[in-house]
Amino acid sequence: MSFEIERRFLVCQDIGGLCRDGDRIIQGYFSFDRQSRIRVRIRNDHAYLTIKGPRRGAVRSEFESDIPLPIAASMLSRLPRETLVEKVRYTVPYAGLIWEIDVFGGLNAGLVVAEVELSHPEQEVVLPHWVGREVTYDARYGNSSLSVEPISSWTQAA
Repeated sequence: MSFEIERRFLVCQDIGGLCRDGDRIIQGYFSFDRQSRIRVRIRNDHAYLTIKGPRRGAVRSEFESDIPLPIAASMLSRLPRETLVEKVRYTVPYAGLIWEIDVFGGLNAGLVVAEVELSHPEQEVVLPHWVGREVTYDARYGNSSLSVEPISSWTQAA
């Protein structure tokens, strides 16, 4: 079991010039409670099963394994279409770190989030000028939350 340490921010500027050669991602959740999140993801032509533990600050346990693409596609086809999270992910190096920029589609269209994975919770991060408000601790912006309550259902801008 490994650990994921990440911070998440809303993107506040047009970053179209930074975003090249993105990966298409579609993912669905089979369990999300206080103890775990079970996700199946198809990223381009690869598929993954991921189990994430509860978040403790910016840290949580994570197990991820490759699974056959046909099995992932079959599993996702069993979920309601409106609960699937669709996005294109771009990787952008900045100040010695790799940022992942997710441009959401479907019911979350218009949402653009930048995440950066860290090696330890206290690691200093130089923020790019194109990131705005930090949403690491705002559960609404978690992908599992967006699968059941997409931004298109929010009554006011968050």
